[in-house]
Amino acid sequence: MNKLLSFLMLLMIAGYGSLLSQKVNCKLKGSDTCLPLSQQFAEAFSKKYPGSSISVTGGGSGVGISSLLSATTDTAQSSRELKVDEKLKLQQKEGGFKEVIIAYDALAVIVNPSNKVSKLTREQLEAIFTGKISNWKEVGGDDLKIIVYSRESSSGTYEFFKEHVLNKKNFAQSVLLMPATGAIIQSVSQTKGAIGYVGLAYVNNSVKPIEVSYDKGKNYYKPNLENAKNKTYPIFRPLYYFYLKNNENKFKPFINFVLSAEGQKIVKEVGYIPVN
Repeated sequence: MNKLLSFLMLLMIAGYGSLLSQKVNCKLKGSDTCLPLSQQFAEAFSKKYPGSSISVTGGGSGVGISSLLSATTDTAQSSRELKVDEKLKLQQKEGGFKEVIIAYDALAVIVNPSNKVSKLTREQLEAIFTGKISNWKEVGGDDLKIIVYSRESSSGTYEFFKEHVLNKKNFAQSVLLMPATGAIIQSVSQTKGAIGYVGLAYVNNSVKPIEVSYDKGKNYYKPNLENAKNKTYPIFRPLYYFYLKNNENKFKPFINFVLSAEGQKIVKEVGYIPVN
């Protein structure tokens, strides 16, 4: 009997030790696109491993990467790749850094629901966001001034849109820069002539996502999970976590959870595309 009790006690201690080893205390900062996803990851992980403390804040990909470089966050959330100078600085840190793709995302172009325009080519989007087209009647809509909303330049979504939709051309000076994705949703929903762009998971009934063509109008595709998964929708990107290798042991249980079947189920539930 004593042997059985001792054996059970050892099992309990081993189980408790295993739970302790999974505890994570860390800060994640950066991309607003990653924000709702990271918040759900943190909540589910903390529920599974009580005693964990995971702080998640937004601010934009550039802010997250700068914070990682200045050691004010453990992990940078990013909706874009690292720039050359950022990569070099992180490589110079002791031990270097790790890059993990946590999910994929489609970028939706949105307009006010009252707008009768439902599809645009990449070339038309470029002309609108660079200021060459300024009235909806030029693209088949009403005689109405186009009000363009964008994220700020510290946003990875801003960088991605500029590179992949505007062909690296500059946004028009008249573009209204917003500090967060939620602000774009709100502004577009309240402004008749508005247009903007957001991560797919942010799209709701207060705005209208439009179909996009990357072959000069031959084929248009809706921004939805199915089209993003099969890569027919063209504005598609990976979402990243960047962290220093020296912190890997501290952060690894959380990363393992994010990439597990349980974590990737959360990706799908939030409205993004799982890694596998």
